[in-house]
Amino acid sequence: MAFAELSGVRLFFTDEGAGDPPMLFVHGLSCDSNDWIWQLPHFTAAHRVLAVDLRGHGHSSAPTSGYDPVTLAADLAELLRDRACAPVVAVGHSLGGLVVSVLAADHPDLVCAVVAVDPAYLVVAETLERVAQLLGALESGDPVSLVQAMVAGADPSTTPAHLRCWQRRRVAAVPPHVLRQTVAGMSSGTDSVTSGASGEALLRRRQCPVLSIFTDPRRSAAERPLFADPRSESVTWEAAEHWLHQQHPAELNALVDRWLAGAYAVGR
Repeated sequence: MAFAELSGVRLFFTDEGAGDPPMLFVHGLSCDSNDWIWQLPHFTAAHRVLAVDLRGHGHSSAPTSGYDPVTLAADLAELLRDRACAPVVAVGHSLGGLVVSVLAADHPDLVCAVVAVDPAYLVVAETLERVAQLLGALESGDPVSLVQAMVAGADPSTTPAHLRCWQRRRVAAVPPHVLRQTVAGMSSGTDSVTSGASGEALLRRRQCPVLSIFTDPRRSAAERPLFADPRSESVTWEAAEHWLHQQHPAELNALVDRWLAGAYAVGR
């Protein structure tokens, strides 16, 4: 375990395992690298694996600004160069799926493949509506309770109580300015990195192979024409929840292994 002193931020990360290609795991909004404890033992058996807390989250420092996806990706690029760990298979959930896509687009030398787990891009209209309402409420309301409500609404009642409790408690530990700025950075208007022409342009700039896993078939269908590499694949788990890597870890791990073996010629 270690901390990296980077340009204006101190990032907490773990660097474990050995084997190529190395992998980078990036969590979502109000979460931290512990999100991946269902994956880390599995993938460190065959790969060098970095798992990081984004700025403002977990054990990393919380500067006054820098919570847009481009800056978050730049932090990761600096970390990868600092650790001499590249190119990586960049795995991200939700916000993390968006951030690793920006990383692949802006720093293509550092990323050999992307795995996006129910990522926060190509957001459908009804979700955009809810996010717009959240943004308005965040201007004057309590960001912790508002984001807790958003997180609770992302999963059905079948989500285990211990996971709901864990997610709710972690939101309470994130500084209010981090919550406000991160949501705003993801969702600044309908034509943003999460949706619209700008979002599509970003995704087209990813030159590496991409595996995306969505819970909504409309989003899978929307991404397929945007792939630059023919080894890319977009799949839908319609019965799964937003935190599908935690509730279906064996299936997710096996899917990533299968895809890497086929698309990237990686064997276990």
